[in-house]
Amino acid sequence: MSIYEVMLLTLIAALISSLAQLSFKRSVKKIDNLKHLLGLLRNRGVLLGLLGYVVGFLIYIVALSGGQLSAVYPVFASSFIFVTLISAKVLKERITLVRAVGVLLVFIGISIVAVS
Repeated sequence: MSIYEVMLLTLIAALISSLAQLSFKRSVKKIDNLKHLLGLLRNRGVLLGLLGYVVGFLIYIVALSGGQLSAVYPVFASSFIFVTLISAKVLKERITLVRAVGVLLVFIGISIVAVS
C-alpha cells in the first residue's frame, strides 16, 4: 500500500469518526442520571455513532497495517479539524479566533507529518 493510500484511508477514518461525534451530539441532551445514560444504548443516533466508530476504527486499522504509527496517528488528528468544521456548519457552533488558530496549527502539524 502506498503512503498516499495510507493517508487517504486515515483521513476517511477520521472523517467517519468525526461524523460519529455529530451523531452522538445530536442524540444526547443532558444526562441526569445513570438510568438515562444506560437508556442511550437504545438511542438510534448513539447506535449510529457507535457504528461510525467501529467503521472508522476498522479503516484506521487497515491504514496502520500499511503505514508507520508515527505517521498515521498524527494524520488521524485531522478529526479535530473535521469536528470543528462540522460543528460550525451543521450545529451552527461559533468558531472563535483562538479556536480557528488552533485548528490551523493542527492542520500545519498534520501537513508536516504527512510530507515527512
